[in-house]
Formats: sequence, C-alpha cells, structure tokens
Amino acid sequence: MTDSRIQPPDLAADPASDSAPGHSPKIQEARLWRGDGWTAQVLKNEDDDGWAVAMIKDGEPEPALVGPWTMGRDKKNPKPLDGPAFSTLVKTASEFVRRHEQQLHATLHQRITVTAKSARVTVSLDIVPDEDNPHALLSAHDDSGEQLAQVRVLPSFKLSRASAVAWVENDFRKPAER
Repeated sequence: MTDSRIQPPDLAADPASDSAPGHSPKIQEARLWRGDGWTAQVLKNEDDDGWAVAMIKDGEPEPALVGPWTMGRDKKNPKPLDGPAFSTLVKTASEFVRRHEQQLHATLHQRITVTAKSARVTVSLDIVPDEDNPHALLSAHDDSGEQLAQVRVLPSFKLSRASAVAWVENDFRKPAER
C-alpha cells in the first residue's frame, strides 16, 4: 500500500548519509530508523490527524511501502520507532518487494507445455520491456530442452494453450500481429 500524498524527506540530501557507497550509517531515532538496508521514516499524514511510516530501501528514490503508524499515549504524537517495530517493518517491506518482483517476473516470463503434431512442446513468452523498443520472444523447446524455434512478437502477444498449439501446428511461423 503506497500513498503518493505522503512525501518522505529527501534522505539523499541528509549529510549523515555520506558514507561508504551502498552503505548507509545506522540511525536509531524516534521517527527515523536506518539499518539492514532500509530506512523507516515516521511522517505526519497530511490527509488526516494520523501518522504513517514509509519504508525506503537503500538506494531507492521512492518508498517501497507506506502504511499507518500508531499514535503515542498522548494521542497527538506518533509512537516512537524501536528495534522490534523496525524489524517487523523491514520484514514486511522485504516481503512486499519480493512478492512484487515475483509478480513482475511471472508477467514478463510465461511458459506452457502443449501437445501438438504428436509431440510435447514447451512454449515460452519472454517480454522485453525496453522503453525504446519493447518486444517479446516466443520460443519453443522439445522435451530434451532443445530449441525448436524462436520468433520476435509484440509484447502484447497473449500466450495461451490455444495460441501455443496454433503456433506449433503452423510450423512456428510468426503469428499475425493484431
């Protein structure tokens, strides 16, 4: 859950962040906690009276995760960050990033095995999200893993059982672009 209305401070401009490349110094403050490759920043939620916490992975310009943060006992200020809370936030943000990466990989790399022309063929679609020249590679492999064919297709090509069988039965000719 990310919310673009909550803007974290520019941590790159923080003089305390001037250290060895790729490594940020540990910080353990009530509203800023840095370590384990992550920064937790407690921020005022401008849309209501509450607080939010932004989890920013080292080297990334945007938060990976933004979520609500607990009010303190005075019901005005946020609860201070501490070690156990930071560990939980790191675990949650890391899992969120990992799931996002897995979903992206599954979207860009699809595979299906079909039987066509009396043979089992594994058809793969690998999308190349190039800004200047996006495309996809449609390839076929036999049971031993040997490549039978590969053609370049539009990144919008829909790989399905029917489209894979049709491609194999059409002698791997490039599918018509729609």
